Amino acid sequence: MRVVRANRPGGPEVLAIEEMPVPVPAPGEVLIAVTAAGLNRADTLQREGNYKLPSGATDVLGLEVSGTISAVGSGVHQFSVGDEVVALLVGGGYAEHVAVPSGQVVRAPAGVDLVSAAALPETMATVYSNLFMSTSVAPGETVLIHGGAGGIGTTAIQLVRAFGGTVAVTAGSREKLNAAAHLGADILINYREQDFVDEIKNATGGRGADVILDVVGGTYLARNIDALNFSGRLVIIGLQGGAKAELDIRSLMMKRASVIGTLLRPRPVQEKTAIMEALSKNVWPMVTSGEVQVQVDKTFPLAEAAAAHRYFDSGSHIGKVLLTV
Repeated sequence: MRVVRANRPGGPEVLAIEEMPVPVPAPGEVLIAVTAAGLNRADTLQREGNYKLPSGATDVLGLEVSGTISAVGSGVHQFSVGDEVVALLVGGGYAEHVAVPSGQVVRAPAGVDLVSAAALPETMATVYSNLFMSTSVAPGETVLIHGGAGGIGTTAIQLVRAFGGTVAVTAGSREKLNAAAHLGADILINYREQDFVDEIKNATGGRGADVILDVVGGTYLARNIDALNFSGRLVIIGLQGGAKAELDIRSLMMKRASVIGTLLRPRPVQEKTAIMEALSKNVWPMVTSGEVQVQVDKTFPLAEAAAAHRYFDSGSHIGKVLLTV
């Protein structure tokens, strides 16, 4: 089968198509004939040599796929050959086939074409697990989403709205803010022209955000704490602004605030299984009804993975970038 790997750390040009044997599903696994795979920030970090792989993970890129089950390992009874599914992976999605623990696989939502469905697993699992399973965003709370036009951002806007929250977003252009507004964002902040701390406080009568979903990390840490409401929760899921920062802990204590740092990729199979089951039960009906929409910006053939990464790195996408197989 064809796979995409980085033959050395670097830019998109280091990605190359290689041949590998089709995997055989182990007990408890299924083999998926991949229809499409989603691009994520972790893929670009891995390509650059800036992401430490979890123990035992393949160096083939790709954390989410859609496709059709082509083989079933022993002990798997909930799936059959031919089922159309989506899967959350620890790696290996940029390929024609991938073997994955069956608990990390769920049937694709009804009414969504199988290519577009590849945009769902990683972003939905990240947003739902962090905002609703861990942080317990409640109806009426204000959630500030940094990077509101990307795959995570466009997903978070819709889920927070669907569960009764007020959405604030930051983005770097009028086009991206317009896209966020179209999806239901209430408070729009251009981080290139406005100070998000001032803007979120002005929009909330001085209270600030109850929850912040942050993909920036270091450079935003102190300002994020400043932007929180009392008893607010800062959830850090990315480090685009660096991994280190200095924080006046008194500001955290005075607000009775909490800081949560999480990664999805290294979590054990049992946790990923619970997340995927929760998505299938609680979010897929919203996707099927159209209340939550799949946001695909652009697709590229698997052989053009380098071009897809180049486009992703440009930051011009709104929603997900996919590779089709």
